[in-house]
Amino acid sequence: MPESAKLRQLARVVHVRALVTRAGRRAVESLPAALQIVVAVVVAYSIAHFLFGHKVPIIAVTVTIAALGIARDARPRRVLEIAIGVTIGIAVSELILLALGRGIIQMAIVLFATLVVARAVSANPAFALAAAVQAMIVLLLPDPAGGPFTRSVDALIAGAVALLVTALVPRDPRRAESRDARALFSVFGEALEGVVDALANGNHPAAELALERLRRTQALLDDWTVSLDSAIAIARISPWLRRYLPELAQHKRVLAGADLASRHLRVIARRVIVVVADGRPHPELAALMGELAADIDLLGREITGRSLSGSQSGFARLAAQLDPETIMPDAELRETMIVVLVRPLVVDLLVTTGMSVDEARALLPVV
Repeated sequence: MPESAKLRQLARVVHVRALVTRAGRRAVESLPAALQIVVAVVVAYSIAHFLFGHKVPIIAVTVTIAALGIARDARPRRVLEIAIGVTIGIAVSELILLALGRGIIQMAIVLFATLVVARAVSANPAFALAAAVQAMIVLLLPDPAGGPFTRSVDALIAGAVALLVTALVPRDPRRAESRDARALFSVFGEALEGVVDALANGNHPAAELALERLRRTQALLDDWTVSLDSAIAIARISPWLRRYLPELAQHKRVLAGADLASRHLRVIARRVIVVVADGRPHPELAALMGELAADIDLLGREITGRSLSGSQSGFARLAAQLDPETIMPDAELRETMIVVLVRPLVVDLLVTTGMSVDEARALLPVV
């Protein structure tokens, strides 16, 4: 077999393995959501069927599934929005059905009215779509034995059960937000490793790759924002998770600091690209950025604990060194600028660890 064919075969094997690994990870990560939905559906069906006497409470089942969903955003507000949306769609559909009967024209009227009303109620597109789907189910299925608005009652039951299950049988929201935090700090580490390599060896491609990695952090910040907001919202209403609110509040502060850090680091990486364009090594700057990278890595590891004291001490030591004249006495302006750019970054990181802005700025040498 030619060498190129072997390489292509190897690439296919690696690709298939990666696909299988990702599929398995998705399946495992969805287990808590699947369990939560199953519990909620069984409860909603049981209430509608056994307590209210609805023979086939299909709306209670479908609305519960739609309200909870598999999405990473499991905030109670989102669950409530979807539940209200589908209930509105069902109620509008039943009103028009009661007044005008069935038919293609009625279907068009119901769909149009549901979409317009749902969009007026909420800016969330998923809200309108969920309402429209449930409205069409109501219009196309035979009338239930319980008479008009039986399905609206089922929708209300489903919404109440979905909210109750969100509070009492919650997915572990900290798992997702911790995973997103680790992903962000991992990219920070890779990017800063590239910056250090670029400065230590005059490696221009390494600096460009570091900047490219830092540009990817915005999507990771967005993911962490969604999962952290979801975790906080669930912890506020869940008696089992409320004790984690102080920890999540600390993560919120770290997220804000990480957002600022990503902006600072992109600016620094662009300046490093200019500095290493001549191919010369800059060991003093490499040592400085290496220390910064170690402190940021420690911050990423400490957010899983209760204290950020280790990273705060590291940033404080680094802040005291940030005098361009001390680090590089005979440096050119473009080299000095990197030290100058690190100063506000370290201040923001110190604030992230719980220090006040004035205390953080006081640690910087006067320049």
